[in-house]
Amino acid sequence: MISFEPTEEQQMLIGAVRRFADKEMRPVYRDFDEEGEIPQNLVQKGWELGLTAAGIPEEYEGFAEERSVVTGALYAEELAWGDLAITMHLLAPGLAAYPILLCGTTEQKESYLPQFCEDEFKSATAALIEPTIRFDPAALKTTATLDGDEYVLNGNKAYVLLAETADLILVYAAEDGATQGFLVERGTEGLEVGDREKHMGIKALATYELALNDCRIPRASRLGGEAGCDLGQLMTLSRIATSALAVGVARASYEYALAYAKEREAFGEPIASRQAIAFMLADMAVDIDATRLMVWEAAWRMDQGKDAAKEAYLAKMFADEMVLRVTDGGVQVLGGYGYIREFPVELWLRNGRGFATFDGLAMV
Repeated sequence: MISFEPTEEQQMLIGAVRRFADKEMRPVYRDFDEEGEIPQNLVQKGWELGLTAAGIPEEYEGFAEERSVVTGALYAEELAWGDLAITMHLLAPGLAAYPILLCGTTEQKESYLPQFCEDEFKSATAALIEPTIRFDPAALKTTATLDGDEYVLNGNKAYVLLAETADLILVYAAEDGATQGFLVERGTEGLEVGDREKHMGIKALATYELALNDCRIPRASRLGGEAGCDLGQLMTLSRIATSALAVGVARASYEYALAYAKEREAFGEPIASRQAIAFMLADMAVDIDATRLMVWEAAWRMDQGKDAAKEAYLAKMFADEMVLRVTDGGVQVLGGYGYIREFPVELWLRNGRGFATFDGLAMV
């Protein structure tokens, strides 16, 4: 029987994350969106919650007795309710840490994982998305060719979080037609970080183009060594994460619109009592709860050691449409005010629009 009641440990973690989102993220996210920057001191405060280390076993200096994808989905939603850009910055190190944990060789785990459990924020990321029409993670244009004791990487990437400051980038490339991961350290010759990208939403989040021009790395830097990595498993985890983030963004818009509709009066009564508004808010609530349950099912299956590829894919497809539908509804509830930057619903709509392109940009 599936229980929907978080454990005592999960409740404590969720409570801490919720307080951080409410007290640290909510008061400043609009300013950060306008300025296009996230101060390092806030990133460090978020890092001290220990969310990445919570998924790493004690043998690698983390403090996870048992890794839980459900727990990751729970805290991802709470963080995204606070702000999506700050959340994706905080979760970026997991894009490298968790694939190493799940697929890495013993040497890779021992070398890299303790770095994600240190007191200072570990700037690390992954490079999956490519600037091409009909991008497919299983059919990458970026190539990896074995040359003696080295791999030679060539190709171009986009939407690479924190690329300018990252000490470690997990680059996904096609080797003999199959997608594999390759650990590329900062300063490697042939690794070129391009211009910072400008987005419609998540304006505070730094993402970059990345070029790999005959970038040579040791053969031992292939994720998982000879065994390689399981792309399907990693994409499933990413889809669960981004779907949970979509729930958080949608919930933020819904809750704001609901409160506004109860307070805003027209013709002598709150607009929430008007059927058109009430039905719209009800549909928003149903969409959010439905998506959350889909995310939880996929995460629960992962924790049970079951195949969750289908459930995660369906959750992601539904979440991409849901978050746009709900955040657009938030703008509609506010009417003309919804289009004014003084009110946050327009920001959530801009952020919600991006989820269809966020493949591989979060992992729990």
